[in-house]
Amino acid sequence: MPVCDSASKKLSSEFFPISLKFINFSLRCLHSISSISPQKASETEEENVSDPESPISEEIFKGSPKLGSYKMGDATFYSLIESCANSCDFRSLEKIFSRMKRERRVFKEKSFILVFKAYGKAGLIEKAVTSFHRMEDEFGCRPTVRSFNSVLNVIVRSGQFSWALEFYSDVVGINKVVPNVLTFNLIINAMCNLGFLDRAIQLFREMPTKKCPPDLFTYCTLMDGLCKQDRIDEAVSLLDEMQVDGCFPSSVTFNVLINGLCKKGDMDRAVKMVNNMVFKGCVPNEVTYNTLIHGLCLKGKLDKAVSLCEQMVLNKCHPNDVTYGTIIDGLVKQGRAVEGVRLLTSLEERGHQPNEYFYSSLLSGLFKEGLSEEALKIWKDIIEKGFKPNSVVYSAFIDGLCRDGKPDNAEDIMSAMISAGLTPNTFTYCSLMKGYFRIGNGHKALLVWKEMASKDCIQNVVCYSILIHGLCGEGKLRKALMVWMHMLGRGYRPDAIAYTSLIHGFCKAGLVERGLKIYNEMLCQEVVSQPDVITYNILFNGLCDQNSISRAIDLLNHMLDRGCDPDECTCDIFLKALREKLNPPRDGQEFLDELVVRLCKRQRGLAASKIVELMLLKCMPPKGSTWEVVLQNCCRRKKIIAAIQACQNSIFC
Repeated sequence: MPVCDSASKKLSSEFFPISLKFINFSLRCLHSISSISPQKASETEEENVSDPESPISEEIFKGSPKLGSYKMGDATFYSLIESCANSCDFRSLEKIFSRMKRERRVFKEKSFILVFKAYGKAGLIEKAVTSFHRMEDEFGCRPTVRSFNSVLNVIVRSGQFSWALEFYSDVVGINKVVPNVLTFNLIINAMCNLGFLDRAIQLFREMPTKKCPPDLFTYCTLMDGLCKQDRIDEAVSLLDEMQVDGCFPSSVTFNVLINGLCKKGDMDRAVKMVNNMVFKGCVPNEVTYNTLIHGLCLKGKLDKAVSLCEQMVLNKCHPNDVTYGTIIDGLVKQGRAVEGVRLLTSLEERGHQPNEYFYSSLLSGLFKEGLSEEALKIWKDIIEKGFKPNSVVYSAFIDGLCRDGKPDNAEDIMSAMISAGLTPNTFTYCSLMKGYFRIGNGHKALLVWKEMASKDCIQNVVCYSILIHGLCGEGKLRKALMVWMHMLGRGYRPDAIAYTSLIHGFCKAGLVERGLKIYNEMLCQEVVSQPDVITYNILFNGLCDQNSISRAIDLLNHMLDRGCDPDECTCDIFLKALREKLNPPRDGQEFLDELVVRLCKRQRGLAASKIVELMLLKCMPPKGSTWEVVLQNCCRRKKIIAAIQACQNSIFC
């Protein structure tokens, strides 16, 4: 109360003779509204609108004189709108706007912008659009590009990109507002996210004719869109174009291009882009270094990635969790999880606290490499240090234990996970099912499946594939078919694993024709459901077991025509069949020679070289004519140039 008294005396003496009672009520009302706790939009919408208690004190507005177009209390209304918008109190906002409308007060655009932002914060995009259209028709406030951009930004940030384009066409098409640079930037962003790059480029070219030259954000948005669509050269050409137009690139601009080049695997150009960046006066930052390190890890150049990390420190640019996490993940993917553990220990000694990503990556990698003891030590350290694992770390550890043939222990860890207030996800349950199937306990795997359903955990196509694969592996084809029908009944499309598992079940039961029928069905599906070399090997084995070697060879030719390369297992299946099923037996050298020639004629030199390597290991050297074809395939001019380029990249990158 003393604060209110002193403020009221100052106001009454310096501005206008308003009653002390009015000022006290105003301040108290504003204080009470600013302290309103944010409410969920859904709750505020469902409350009874006919609540008799008004959000505005009547006494605030008594005796309010009119000064031109301004009335006493207009500023108070704006403060109330701002407070209610910040707290997402939409019911009170409606009452304030209704009161202002009854008193014929002037509605300012800035008030509506506050409301639009509040609707965006609450995820009520449709309400924001509706309020924009009500501005002029209902409240007499003509919208400008500021309010239009505010709503457009709300739509774009919500990810409703098609809606953003529709809203833009509706408003700009009737000349309701004149778009500015920000408008075009938002629309180009929406077009890039929708993959409408050519339309985005067309709009970009039209901007100068509309007296809106592109700015730095425009170029960066378009470059990012082009890089994501693998149109890197066009993105790089924009770098020169923007400088000609007097728009100088920033670190963000270069980082967008460097990221695109690294994802493409073009590390040579990425390094040149960094040099260009420095030449233009832009200092590489953490994002630049992290992007390059990630690119090197993707190419398998871990040692150079570590070296770049050290250079990063020398340049007074501190590595962060992303930097170290990328390197640890790269080491794990290369089967060097032990080195990842050493790096983690080194970071801890220097006072760097590891995060969940470090632990989950290392646990997963150690178990995959069969180093379960090391993984258990990591888990013990996590618990002893008081680190609280999240669901990702728990799931990685559970998956590792299942890989190690310890699903019962994994289930105990899942119980501890639930006790810690964390909910197992689909991956957690799938790991347990695979673990039980791996040790031949299909009954427990089915119990996990049922528990998953009872917990309302999503059973996706991966879960069904694991269940079908496990049941077929145990010879329970009838149950596998029941699960298959259940999956189709729920609208899921089988993936390659599900199809291959069912084919394996049929072939294992001696029903190869049924397996071939499923294979033919696969050929009509999407790319993710197309047969791979594992599918073909199962069918080859099934046909050869039934002495149908000629049909197996026909299927092999079909496999080659579809661009699927044979592997060592393919060769072993046919060599075994030729040796055991034919009379007289054959050693298979002629078969492998012919296979190498066919692969070379189809320009599949890598697959051919692997077969040649296998022949040499089996002491079955290719004949002279085969070597001639292989050498002709390897020594083509383009391939030699590409090999030299790859060699240069590995030396200088």
